[in-house]
Amino acid sequence: MTVVRPQFEVGQVLQEHWKSVVNSGLFNKHQIRMLNAIRTCRTSEQGWHLDQCDDCGHLQISYNSCRNRHCPKCQGKLREDWIRAQHERLLPVKYFHVVFTIPDTLNRLCLYQPGMIYSILFKAAWFTIKTFATDAKHLGAETGMTCILHTWGQTMTLHPHLHCIVPAGGMTSNGKWKNAQSKGKFLFPVKAMNLVFRAIFVRLLRKEVQKRRIVLAQSFFDELFKKRWVIYAKQPFLGPAQIIEYIGRYTHKIAISNHRIIAYDGHSVTFSYKDYRHNGKKCIMKLTALEFIRRFALHILPLRFVRIRHYGILNTQSKHTSSGVRAAIEKSGTIVSIIVNTTPLTAKQAFIHRCPVCKKGQMFIVGFGKGRSPPPDINALCKFVH
Repeated sequence: MTVVRPQFEVGQVLQEHWKSVVNSGLFNKHQIRMLNAIRTCRTSEQGWHLDQCDDCGHLQISYNSCRNRHCPKCQGKLREDWIRAQHERLLPVKYFHVVFTIPDTLNRLCLYQPGMIYSILFKAAWFTIKTFATDAKHLGAETGMTCILHTWGQTMTLHPHLHCIVPAGGMTSNGKWKNAQSKGKFLFPVKAMNLVFRAIFVRLLRKEVQKRRIVLAQSFFDELFKKRWVIYAKQPFLGPAQIIEYIGRYTHKIAISNHRIIAYDGHSVTFSYKDYRHNGKKCIMKLTALEFIRRFALHILPLRFVRIRHYGILNTQSKHTSSGVRAAIEKSGTIVSIIVNTTPLTAKQAFIHRCPVCKKGQMFIVGFGKGRSPPPDINALCKFVH
């Protein structure tokens, strides 16, 4: 298998324009710290470790990754680890894909109070789902939801939205599983959800700005009610196997991957994007390096902000245990089989970790180096690892 490595990288752009980034005044201290981690990812500044082939014994030096959640280089491993950990959460039922978006009127607040707006977005989305789920007209049961926050559009402009997966049913007060109405073809009425979501979000926003003593004119709230709030309720997934594929695509996605950068001349960055207003047509955009970095930095989340959250019966702290929910689903007779991928490594991962000498064995970490720079003599490496 041939793995095509990206010719240009976000880290490369950062490295060559680092002085401009630091001196521009466009970025706060937290953003500078995160951008610096991405800039130094897999370089001597992050330190090094020693890899050894389990077949031929070949030794080689590798520089450490930054493991930053915004880094284009570090998401593959983090994504695979997270997916494996989620298999136990997955219920053997169909799921719906729901996307909550907020109007661009809130973008300015997102720039100055991102933690506040994004937290309200999570709360409003869950309250909306919970309100309809507990209503006997729609479901009459306690459901759950897993949410993943994305803050970008295809051109890296600010576009906060939540990708959510919601099981097609819930637990009743007497501990039984109840399936979604309309034979599972749709979750809840979308138009009604739009109105409830907007009302809940604005109510939470009013309460939060009052608490923080942030002054917002009444005209601002009037504008929010004039805007069209959009919830996309997509067709239900065919089964849990599709959920795994969905989770892998969205959980550790970032504003832009290195593979989307198609040209960089030292001054400008050219990248591809999909124009969803024209049926996903592939287009090209060119930005100055500093503007490219500025847009990228818009999506650096506040420190320790949790961007993937579980609610209701999908939360580990729910009164309904995972085993209890599974048992109730099985009794209802609507269980959907789960196909779990037990392959330890994907084909791409296996290729990346394959020994470059014998082409058979896998490279494993056998020690971590002391200091930034490894010794020049490969035979002396064992003395410098612990």
